[in-house]
Amino acid sequence: MDFSEKWGKDVEEATRLALIDLSLTEDQVNIIVLEEPTKGFFGIGSKLAKVRVEKKVETKEVKEDKPQRNEASVKPEKAQKREYEGKSERRERKEERPRQTGENPFEGSFSLREKPADLEELHDSAAEEFLKEITAKMGLNLDMKVLGNDSCIFIDIEGRDSGTIIGKRGQTLDAIQYLTSLVVNKNKEKYLRVVVDAENYREKRERTLEQLANRLADKVIKTRKSVRLEPMNPYERKVIHATLQSNPKVTTRSEGEEPYRRVIIELK
Repeated sequence: MDFSEKWGKDVEEATRLALIDLSLTEDQVNIIVLEEPTKGFFGIGSKLAKVRVEKKVETKEVKEDKPQRNEASVKPEKAQKREYEGKSERRERKEERPRQTGENPFEGSFSLREKPADLEELHDSAAEEFLKEITAKMGLNLDMKVLGNDSCIFIDIEGRDSGTIIGKRGQTLDAIQYLTSLVVNKNKEKYLRVVVDAENYREKRERTLEQLANRLADKVIKTRKSVRLEPMNPYERKVIHATLQSNPKVTTRSEGEEPYRRVIIELK
């Protein structure tokens, strides 16, 4: 193989992965940056870097003067490649492991179907004050209701600007949920799970993900080729895993690192 195209969180990482794939060093290749990375907003809307690494074409004279690499010089590169592949395989096969509470604010998302029954309405909470302040600065006209118990807070938002607060595929809503969680749990010993919803979006999104999972599972069965979904937050990946858990013909796993971690659907 004379070239390799790889993704990474930055150009350096993508280049390193391509060099391992080719078993070459940086002075033996030409590096072409296909896509520059972007950070996005708290990891939301961010993009990976993509590079194309091509093996340099050597002239006959250079090849004749170049000393032969013995087995000892080749072995470390192969060992490095095997070591990386081993780590990658372990990471890709790792299912959604239980996280410590509070490790990821997106982990605790739940739909209205799962909302705890013992929630009581809260007034003048830190969550409500923060959301009113941030939505006012955004120029949004919204109404909100805050419910909670000793383990979680649920904020339901309604109003004519609710579509703006949701954003594309819920990205704005997720970002606001993340910030609200930071505010609510600042200097707190016991972590409170925070969920911000708008116009029942999270339940609708869950149903969409369930339909998507089943449709893609049928595609995998028909084509006998695995399918990689777009990067999702931990809760959305959990919905995909749960939806296909009882499917006798396909299995699911996750690969990648946050915020680019995604679900793979493949044949059993």
